[in-house]
Amino acid sequence: MPLNGHGVNRLLGYPDDARLLIINTDDFGMCHAINAATLRALREGIASSTTLMVPCPWAPHALRLLRKHPEIPFGVHLTVISEYCDYRFGPITSRETVPSLLDEAGNFHCEDRQRENLVQVRLDEVAAEFRAQIETVLAAGLRPTHLDWHCLVDGGRADIFTLTLQLAREYGLALRSHARASAEQCRRAGIPTIDHAVLDSYTLGAVDKAARYAQLLRALPAGLSEWAVHPSLGDAEAQAMEPDSWQVRKADFDFLISPQARDILTEEGIILVGYRALQQLLPS
Repeated sequence: MPLNGHGVNRLLGYPDDARLLIINTDDFGMCHAINAATLRALREGIASSTTLMVPCPWAPHALRLLRKHPEIPFGVHLTVISEYCDYRFGPITSRETVPSLLDEAGNFHCEDRQRENLVQVRLDEVAAEFRAQIETVLAAGLRPTHLDWHCLVDGGRADIFTLTLQLAREYGLALRSHARASAEQCRRAGIPTIDHAVLDSYTLGAVDKAARYAQLLRALPAGLSEWAVHPSLGDAEAQAMEPDSWQVRKADFDFLISPQARDILTEEGIILVGYRALQQLLPS
């Protein structure tokens, strides 16, 4: 069932029965293995959009790639979680500015403490960090298309979603929405959004993933859908960073650049779009 019942096909210039798909590669900038895989998935594969993790050590490399390839639509993957035990990163703002977002070592909290920490983070500190991440991208001379979140569905809290919606309107950006209520909030604010629930590639696991993706493409409903995928080369760096689940990202990468994926899109008449198309529908 559509998220909001107000499909964007006609606004984008397509008939109601057209099947549109955003394939967004999350986590650009996290590490070299992800940067390399993301660029290939966008330039050689079927990925149509990406989102940048500004606080990560490989974000400067990702920013350089985006400057070199201005045709790539990209958003800001708003980040206040550093999920891996052995790979840590912290805020763009000073640590004194956002203490509720940080662990004892001054990094963002791990994902295993997400629920307890999400309750106590201060909204003004989240706002300061989110704004700093957006401004870092703008200061690099780049213009993002949209906002979404790292490891948080719709920001994880209603007030964080509302904050992010306000930032999207302020900066003229589209916004990912997961829940029906979030999509409706976007629509009331004049921000077009997808028609169906976001597919997160981590919910699929790694076993027989190509077959599952093929099945999902063939069953794609009419309207605008989004897949949030996580490609990586699966090399030594990727395996060291994510020893228990690196295969999930490698399976994403393998399918995104496969001839099979492109063939299914053609056979099914599925139209790839990026977030730039949604951004261009925003009121001036």
